Amino acid sequence: MEKRTLPVVGLACSACSANVEKKLNSLSGVKSASVNLLARTALVEYDATEISLEKMKSEVNAIGYDLVIESNRSAEAIERRELQLLKQSTLLSWVFAILCMCVSMGWLNLGGKAMNNQVALLLALANFVVCGRGFFVKSWQQLRHASANMDTLVALSTGIAFVFSAFNTFWGDAVWSVRGIEWHTYFDASVMIITFVLTGRLLEERAKSETAGSIRQLMGLAPKTARLVEAGEIRDVPIATIAVGDVLEVRAGDKVPVDGIVTQAESFMTEGGAYVDESMITGEPSPALKQKGARVLAGTVVSQGKFRFKAQQIGEQTALAQIIKMVQEAQGSKAPVQRVVDRVARVFVPAVALIALVTFLLWWLVGGNAALPQAILSAVAVLVIACPCAMGLATPTALMVAIGKAAQMNVLIKDAAALESLKTVNAMVIDKTGTLTIPNQNIDFTKADDLPLEMRETLKPHAEEAMTELQNMGIEVYMMSGDKDEAARYWAEKAGIKHYRSRVLPQDKENMVRQLQAEGKRVAMVGDGINDTQALALADVGIAMGRGTDVAMDAAQATLMGDDLRRLPQAIRLSRKTTAMIGQNLFWAFIYNVVCIPLAAGVPHLFGINFQITPMWASALMAFSSVSVVLNSLRLKLAK
Repeated sequence: MEKRTLPVVGLACSACSANVEKKLNSLSGVKSASVNLLARTALVEYDATEISLEKMKSEVNAIGYDLVIESNRSAEAIERRELQLLKQSTLLSWVFAILCMCVSMGWLNLGGKAMNNQVALLLALANFVVCGRGFFVKSWQQLRHASANMDTLVALSTGIAFVFSAFNTFWGDAVWSVRGIEWHTYFDASVMIITFVLTGRLLEERAKSETAGSIRQLMGLAPKTARLVEAGEIRDVPIATIAVGDVLEVRAGDKVPVDGIVTQAESFMTEGGAYVDESMITGEPSPALKQKGARVLAGTVVSQGKFRFKAQQIGEQTALAQIIKMVQEAQGSKAPVQRVVDRVARVFVPAVALIALVTFLLWWLVGGNAALPQAILSAVAVLVIACPCAMGLATPTALMVAIGKAAQMNVLIKDAAALESLKTVNAMVIDKTGTLTIPNQNIDFTKADDLPLEMRETLKPHAEEAMTELQNMGIEVYMMSGDKDEAARYWAEKAGIKHYRSRVLPQDKENMVRQLQAEGKRVAMVGDGINDTQALALADVGIAMGRGTDVAMDAAQATLMGDDLRRLPQAIRLSRKTTAMIGQNLFWAFIYNVVCIPLAAGVPHLFGINFQITPMWASALMAFSSVSVVLNSLRLKLAK
């Protein structure tokens, strides 16, 4: 099985992402697919012997979207071009809207009502063709495949308003006036609907771009060129041309281009060594000394001196690339609550279309032909004001911001489910050596029993502060150590941990997690070694140390980069805030639709209240609801 994160072009609402996800999951050979509306990506796990990327692309193209699988196509470039086109379409649509409004309202008199209506018709038609064409093209593609999205609602509402207005323009007097019914045209409403929807999408795109900031920051760490040392000469080469085994040189202020091993180093402070700022990868504030044989990572910055090193991992194999991949996959994954929302999104558009039809029929049946214009406008308003986008954006926006925020805090979360689970943790099992303490590798271990405990190892900086904070949050902390009882008791007391066990084996750690779970607790396990793997895999949330073994990190759902254990309570607080944010977003998105759809349908008239939301204002409210959800989620960036 292969797993790929593929950019998706053309996503506009949650129904769009649900349709693409449904299509991908229906293909033979695709084990699972998860589409993220905000990231504009599809996380696909598939069997390459059964299905190709080209086949996936073809199937997605058929329903009106596109997968970027070609190496010579840039998803970012496509999105920038689409954003520029959206800006142009929005600006031009406002020009059409203002002109159409002036003509329709009679502020600009061109020679009578008939002429004004005909000019308004031409303006509305031009707006459809130039600015709103995409709504109709995509809704037709959706209809051909028995699906629907937000484009369907916009196309239906504006199409109905335009056709009804065009009919009135040429046959209004013959059909309505002779029956004593006053008639109007609504070209301005059809144009304003498209204008407000485009404006809302433009504001959404600007807000959404903020949610992807952490990924852009990580990607920006990698330089574009490197200094290649070859035959005694140094020349700048594109990073894509570097091969394993190449010798590269970096100087003070340079970013390390790929992962490798130092072959020679120098600085004015240290003979045979240079200093590298690794804070963006490890979270450590002090530059690390790099001497011959030391490992260096892509994206880190030479703070002092210079060195040469041999390339070991390049391209997607570098530690930085793996971190970016992990964050992207986590942001593209879905929490359990999002899957419920996605199922609602799939039926939301057809349900709204049915409500609009019922609204039209009730107005017409109750009021007769005289109420036909009102029936049409009410149906149009219902189609426009309904917003699946707000519900669809409620969860992924919060998750994407939170996972990006966690990455900035040097906590790498593997998937959304892990972030959601962190909030429920009320017990934590933590390994001692390498996790809570830093062992001293420069002692004679044959004489370790005769040395003071403070020479065998040291407590990690801020460890006591972190453990105290966790316990103040209501989380019970249990330290597990294979060390002798004296050492385990000493370091547990030093860290402020009340519960500890010594001389434990890997099975004992797993049993401890099982015991706590049997008591009804939600358990997080924090460890760094192979001996922690069983417990990490069993725990409700496994958290590996970034300096630990690959096996431990593979078994865990999150990785703590660096040695600052204060990130543990910060990550749990972030999880709690994220869950609360998702609840807020879903509540307001739900309430918006529950309140606004009846108001657009004209329900207040049943109670003698002469109030109804018009199609034009409906489109403005719909745009505002989506933008407000995204902006609310961005508040997580301020979380501490």
